[in-house]
Amino acid sequence: MTTHTTPLPPGYSPLPPGHLANIVTFLEMGAKPDPLPAALFPPEVTLTSFDPADLAGYRALFRRVGDPWLWFSQAALPDAELAALLADPQIESFALRQDGEAIGILQLDFREAEACELLFFGLAPGFTAKGLGGALMRAAIARAWAKPISRFWLHTCSFDSPAALGFYQRMGFTPYAMQVEVHTDPRLTGDLPEDAAPQIPLIRPRSP
Repeated sequence: MTTHTTPLPPGYSPLPPGHLANIVTFLEMGAKPDPLPAALFPPEVTLTSFDPADLAGYRALFRRVGDPWLWFSQAALPDAELAALLADPQIESFALRQDGEAIGILQLDFREAEACELLFFGLAPGFTAKGLGGALMRAAIARAWAKPISRFWLHTCSFDSPAALGFYQRMGFTPYAMQVEVHTDPRLTGDLPEDAAPQIPLIRPRSP
């Protein structure tokens, strides 16, 4: 993600045609919890590593979890780049499964020295508010701090679920920075269907 240090001026700032802007909040956990939380899943729910060769399965789960919130980064990755990411030993990729059905995603990125980024985390529609999100986050925290890190961090944005920011804070993360992200609307590029995230207005560029 490209970042800029020049602040936006106070007031309204116009966007280029076909682009979106959202507020990104960065959060971190700067010390290993003591004791580490236990991830308790129901018997029919398991957390399994992704097969790096299963690009179709990963894309389907990413879309199932992320389309309602306009997740697009992995959806737009070419197969070779996605395969390299899933095969990277410093990135741990998991599917949460209920009776074999993939219902959640968890990815941990250890490529930064002494740090772990919660790269992707979420549940498919219909599986939230059942305690599974808390159990999945406890599993993420335990796996992250099992490595020699001093910082576990993530970011969420105003396109995510309204409950996301409060959830991360309850799980022990502290906000430390905010940024404005501007990017092309992925529904206009074909990376996501036009009916994805209907709560976010789709504004087409005007014809010249």
